[in-house]
Amino acid sequence: MAPLVIGIDIGTSGSRAVAMHADFSIAARAAVPLERFGANGRDPFVWRAAVEAMLKALFSHIDRRAVRAIAVDGTSGTLLPTDGAGRPLAEPLMYNDKVSDDAILAAIAGAAPEASAAHGATSGLAKALRFQRLPGIHAVLHQADWIAGQFSGRFDVSDENNSLKTGYDAEKRRWPDWIAELGMRMDLLPAVARPGSVIGRLTAAAAGLFGLPRDVVVVAGTTDGCASFLATGATAAGDGVTALGSSLTIKILSDRPIFAPRYGIYSHRLGDVWLAGGASNTGGRALAQHFSLARIIELSAAIDAATETGLDYYPLGSAGERFPIADPTLKPRLLPRPESDADYLKAMLEGIAAIEALGYQRLAELGAPRLTSVRSVGGGAANAAWTEIRRRKLGVAFLPALSDEAAAGTARLALMGATEAGLL
Repeated sequence: MAPLVIGIDIGTSGSRAVAMHADFSIAARAAVPLERFGANGRDPFVWRAAVEAMLKALFSHIDRRAVRAIAVDGTSGTLLPTDGAGRPLAEPLMYNDKVSDDAILAAIAGAAPEASAAHGATSGLAKALRFQRLPGIHAVLHQADWIAGQFSGRFDVSDENNSLKTGYDAEKRRWPDWIAELGMRMDLLPAVARPGSVIGRLTAAAAGLFGLPRDVVVVAGTTDGCASFLATGATAAGDGVTALGSSLTIKILSDRPIFAPRYGIYSHRLGDVWLAGGASNTGGRALAQHFSLARIIELSAAIDAATETGLDYYPLGSAGERFPIADPTLKPRLLPRPESDADYLKAMLEGIAAIEALGYQRLAELGAPRLTSVRSVGGGAANAAWTEIRRRKLGVAFLPALSDEAAAGTARLALMGATEAGLL
C-alpha cells in the first residue's frame, strides 16, 4: 500500500484537496464550493463543513489507510479570535478586510520596522490588536491554524508564513519585542512552527470522523500564495515563477530575505531559502481593455514571435504602478498604435514581457539571486506566442510547472512532515 499525504487549501470561494504520493504524483483531487454550506463564506463553520465534505469525497477515491500526513494552507492575513476550546468568538476578519481604528494603525506605523509586513490596515497584527479586546478571548489564529486545529486539537500554533503579516520576525524566528510594546497580549499569539514540520497527530475525534489511522501527523502549513509557488516544483535559489493572470506577479527563491516596502516586497521563509516577489499592475486586465479573450487567442495565432515590433509599451489599465517601478502616477504607454490588431497585441505582449524581465532584474538589484529558470502559471501561460516572446526577453530556461494548485504545494509540505516523522 503506497503511502499518501493530503494537502488542503481553503480559498475565498471553495475548499480543495489533493492526495499525493511520495514521488509528488497526485492520486486524487476533490473540491467543493463554500456556498454549498452557507451564504457567508467568512463563517468558520462553513469552512469546516466544506473541508469535511471535500475530504469525504477525496477519501472515496483512495485507500484512507495509506494516509500518513495532512497539511493546510489558508488565505494570508485572515484571522479569527477563539476561546480556550478553539471556538470562534467573532466573525473572522478576512485577508482584504481593513481595520479602521486610527489608533491601532498609528501605533503599528510608529513601532514596526519599515520592512515589516505588519504595516497597513489589512495586516494581521492590526486585526489581532482589535480582537484582543473581546471578552473571553484565549487566542488569535490564522485561517489555516484553525482548520489544522480541527485535526490536531491544537489551537495554539501557526506557521512562519501565515504569521509574517502578524509581525513575526522570520529572520530571528520569534515574535519581536516591539509587538508587546504596542500593547499586544503576547499570550494570545500562537507558537510558530516551520512550514513542513510536525505539529501534532490526529485526535481520536478526527480519526473517527474520517476513518483515518491515529498515527497520521498534522503538519504546519503555509499561505495560499506560498503553496501555489511550491506546487510548481521550484525548489532552488534562482528558480522563478511568473503568474500571468489579471495582474503580473513574479516570485523567486532567494538565499537571503528581500525586504523593499517601496515596491511592496517582503519575504516568506521556506526552510533555508526565502520566497520574494512583487506584483505589477500590468497583465491580463490591461489587455482586456483592448481585446476580448477570444480575440486575443485569434490574434496570437497570427503573431510572429521571432521578430520585434520595435515599440516600447508599458501596458496598464490605469495610471499607477508599484513594481518593478514605484510610481503612483505612471501612465500607460501604448502609442504609437500599429494599423494591424495583431501587431498591436504583439507590442503589448512584448511590453508585459519587458516588465517581467525588469521585475526579476529589480529583485536581483535588491539582493535576490540572478534568475536561472522560470515556471509559468495563470491563463497567459498557455499563449504560445507570448511564451516565445518572454523566452527571448528573459533569456533563461523555461521549465514546466508541475501544478498551480495550492493544495498540491501544501501536500509537498505534508510530505516533508511525514518524512520527518519517519512515516515514509
